Amino acid sequence: MRPAKELNPDASAEARFGYELRQLRLEAGLTQGQLGHKIGFSANLVGSVERAVRTPTEALAKRCEERLRLEPGRLVDLLPVGKREPMLKTFAPWLDIETMARELWTWEPTIVPGLLQTPEYARAILEGKPGVTGDQVEEAVRSRMARKEIFQRDSPPTLWAVLDESILYRPIGGESITRNQLSYLVEVAHSPCITIQILPLSACITAGLLGGFVIAHMTGGSSAAFVDSPVSGKVWGKAAEIEILHLRYQMCRAEALPQSLSIKKIEERLEQGWTWN
Repeated sequence: MRPAKELNPDASAEARFGYELRQLRLEAGLTQGQLGHKIGFSANLVGSVERAVRTPTEALAKRCEERLRLEPGRLVDLLPVGKREPMLKTFAPWLDIETMARELWTWEPTIVPGLLQTPEYARAILEGKPGVTGDQVEEAVRSRMARKEIFQRDSPPTLWAVLDESILYRPIGGESITRNQLSYLVEVAHSPCITIQILPLSACITAGLLGGFVIAHMTGGSSAAFVDSPVSGKVWGKAAEIEILHLRYQMCRAEALPQSLSIKKIEERLEQGWTWN
């Protein structure tokens, strides 16, 4: 068992949260594994939060409050400012939905979706926002990477990602960053809960050209979706709205390559020497 890391609760917001969570867990007589089982996260994730090496999410804080029978806000109020992506405030309501999802269906015509991004790739994208500061970018990158914690749960959601082939050739941050991102896609495609499919340019499909989106399917049958835009993104929850996005997604996925051929296409791109003019 990894020895407990002594935390200075005044060192950071993450340290304060981790310190308080550990104290509350011990008072309840629970191991990290037992608490993780109660809240639907892995023991490793609970331990990482307690050691302040991972940023806690609002969903984790709320589940701890519920399962430990704490007063509302006991842990939520301790969450660090960076628990969400402040640069993308309209995205914040989606984060809790994403955390609770059973399945995630995402379509992207221009960039790799956030849950599959490397830190360098995410940073290159976020730096393109007008008026953004370096600190805001780094905070957003940390928060975006923390979203991947959902795949480390004992019962992670299934991610079905359909990406347009043009993403393989779009320079984001330069060739080195782009190549590392593509290599990462090949790596994560080996995960049993992640499927990556490439929609080839030869398919001539236009159903998804207006923009990317992600649909979350929840346990119990309900669904929600997030659609981004240059001004602000929006969470959609009405059945008629979800049905429209569902149809567009299925049209793109129907013409996409199976994962084995999709990974082959990514690997072929990586074998190419590519120079941006």
